[in-house]
Amino acid sequence: MNMVCSIIVTIIASSLLLFFIVFLYLLLRIFTGKSITSPDYPPVNGTVFSQLFYFNRLYDYQTQIAKKQPTYRLLTPTHSEIYTADIRNIEHVLKSRFEKYSKGISNLDVVSDLLGEGIFAADGEKWKQQRKLASFEFSTRVVRDYSCSVFRSNAAELVRTIMEFAVAGRDFDAQDILMRFTLNSIFKVGFGVELNCMDGSSEDGIEFMKAFDDSNALVYWRYVDPFWRLKRFMNIGFEATLKKKIKVLDDFLYKLITYKRKLLALRGDHLVKEDILSRFLIESEKNPKIINDKYLRDIILNFMFAGKDTSAGTLSWFFYLLCKNPLVQEKIAQEVERIGGNKEDETDIDDFVGSITDQTLEQMHYLHAALTETLRLYPAVPVDGRSAKVDDILPDGYRLKKGDGVYYTAYAMGRMPYIWGEDAVEFRPERWLNNGIFQPESPFKFVSFHAGPRICLGKDFAYRQMKIVSMALIRFFRFKLADEDRRVTYKTMFTLHINGGLNLCAFPRRNT
Repeated sequence: MNMVCSIIVTIIASSLLLFFIVFLYLLLRIFTGKSITSPDYPPVNGTVFSQLFYFNRLYDYQTQIAKKQPTYRLLTPTHSEIYTADIRNIEHVLKSRFEKYSKGISNLDVVSDLLGEGIFAADGEKWKQQRKLASFEFSTRVVRDYSCSVFRSNAAELVRTIMEFAVAGRDFDAQDILMRFTLNSIFKVGFGVELNCMDGSSEDGIEFMKAFDDSNALVYWRYVDPFWRLKRFMNIGFEATLKKKIKVLDDFLYKLITYKRKLLALRGDHLVKEDILSRFLIESEKNPKIINDKYLRDIILNFMFAGKDTSAGTLSWFFYLLCKNPLVQEKIAQEVERIGGNKEDETDIDDFVGSITDQTLEQMHYLHAALTETLRLYPAVPVDGRSAKVDDILPDGYRLKKGDGVYYTAYAMGRMPYIWGEDAVEFRPERWLNNGIFQPESPFKFVSFHAGPRICLGKDFAYRQMKIVSMALIRFFRFKLADEDRRVTYKTMFTLHINGGLNLCAFPRRNT
């Protein structure tokens, strides 16, 4: 018995000693060779591991720092991470010196298990190849018309779903419903299949959606966990959970790819090639060595990352802001009435949604401004950036070394008085209008869709979906928060979700 106790004590002591040695090694690596006191480099504001203390309110913490220091850095064992809200620096990195910056090895290592070599993670020739192919597919009228048809059809179904809650006088989690809606839409547009997870009839679809959301959050945790690689190697903790979640995604997606390949082989030229996956499968027949199943899996997950989370998250924050600003909600309702050609006796959901055309959407300037204002304050991707391939000097005068990361803090930028004026924290769609006409800003100031050569290909795609959904819901309902006193905040992950969901009450605008 004494021998067993002695062995246990020895193991614990050895583990503590090993941890202490690793900790000292990390400290030495963090503070060595970083030019900490040099005024030529951005001021140091701690280490990346200090973000653990602020993780649940990370973007607000970054906002507090950016108000005092538009450009600062955090130290890691291997390099510095520069965070900036300076528009000049962002244009420099994303456009002027685009070829001198990449995703970086450390970033790719973090996200590769989830996103593979998809367009969000790829660099160099792989990125150029995917960008060229995706750009062509997104620009085709077939895909645009097909996506609009899917969005309208699913928006009508969304109205009917919420109508059930409204008639019953029950509140509902708007974010959950919108996530299901966008997942249904993205699967139909992207892959030509019905997922049916909005009505809860697809267990596989619901499991897939949960695995995708969980993987998103778990991968993001790697940025602040210095031991994640060790945990992945040992398959313990969050890393073991992440591995299981990604297996759920892979099993589902490879099954889908196999099904679509068989369908394409059976139907050949008779297959309707409206969805994105079918079009990529046709390309894969020309380039089977490059566009294999793994390549398609990565494309699908990246397409979902862009199409599901960003639109659903933005719509969730949009309806939250409308509830906090009822006058804005009514202004949008009036615009829907005016532009949508809506009449008092028009109560049919399908008729109204079916009447939403591209021309109608283009005239919805106030709605477009309100959605853009939502993205300014609650960008779908709150932090993004690049890695320096060479030593460089930023336009604000600060130097950085090869391998350093440069991150633009989109969430913080939306709250900076020196960018948006003293009312920066206010939700005011009018800031985007000139005589009632929407006026865009520089993409390096409003960076919600990235900027430069890697600017989001799906920007118009996203606005189209969000405007169709918004018009349909605001035409038929007036929304209020189920709990006016609840403090609504975000969940820290790659994309900006509302933590704990968004419970709303919907009230029919007319007898429908």
